[in-house]
Amino acid sequence: MNKIKYIFLNGLIDLAQSRLGSKIVYRTDEFFAPAKRIINSWPPIFKEGVFDKHGKWMDGWETRRKRTKGHDYLILKLGKHGKIHKIDIDTSYFNGNQPSKVSLDACFSKKRLPSKNSKWVEILKKKSTKPNSHHFFNIKNKSIFTHVKLNIYPDGGIARIRIYGKMKINKAFGKKIINFTSVLNGATPIACNNEHFGRAENILAPGIGKNMGDGWETRRSRGKNFDWLILKCAAAGKINKIQIDTHHFKGNYPDKCSLQAAYLNDKISTKSIVSKSKNWKLLLNKVKLYAHKKHNFRNKLMKNKKVNFIKINIYPDGGISRIRAFGRAE
Repeated sequence: MNKIKYIFLNGLIDLAQSRLGSKIVYRTDEFFAPAKRIINSWPPIFKEGVFDKHGKWMDGWETRRKRTKGHDYLILKLGKHGKIHKIDIDTSYFNGNQPSKVSLDACFSKKRLPSKNSKWVEILKKKSTKPNSHHFFNIKNKSIFTHVKLNIYPDGGIARIRIYGKMKINKAFGKKIINFTSVLNGATPIACNNEHFGRAENILAPGIGKNMGDGWETRRSRGKNFDWLILKCAAAGKINKIQIDTHHFKGNYPDKCSLQAAYLNDKISTKSIVSKSKNWKLLLNKVKLYAHKKHNFRNKLMKNKKVNFIKINIYPDGGISRIRAFGRAE
């Protein structure tokens, strides 16, 4: 019997994503492909036979072939500063034109573009890169950073950079109604059983999804099971209103969904959270979902219960654009 493999997200989100306000504030060169593409939230694509005035169209950042000393680099300002835990340097579709090596520096600066006197810290030493591959690296330095410098040696192209970490959030919410499942307020994904077509953290993003890729979507299960995602709320509190948004999901939305919730100690392990989640109380009974629609529900089952973790179950599979849970922090 095959062992079930869960995806442990451990409360980390991509700090580099543009929808958090992250921006490329400097680059040495972007002759073949603009640096801003490197932080797009959706996976890179390849357009066969498509060229522009500079050469082959590539979905990423690509510099010209360097004929002088030195190396290319870009500086990324994080929309929300925080601690960096893991890096993914993705060279998808760059085959023969990827950099030979990469390294990363980081700093803390209140300026849009750090000054020459800013103190940069090396958080990743030079690492060799492969064509058309993901390169995952753990970061040991747990200081709070606002900017990251990606160095490529000596030149070349990178499709995406993902900077997984935890945002520094001011959690003084007071008595106002907040969205407990907003990444901008500090909500984070903990674990899920599948994110084949769309990353779990997408459902915590602000605003309306841009397309199907800007949501959480699982593969077709072909079985009697169901898919699920556990998230940690931005704060502990009581939920009044729940919104399940299937925007853009028209032929692949879940047939039904249910929600469970619990109030847990913050120090509990991810594996323990997953194992115990089967017994959490229902926040929302199994309800029918529809295509391309915002579904609004009142919390009738746990309206007087304080929670800080939510599990969304979808039956049997499919995609959801956003989940929103409104209430007051306690």
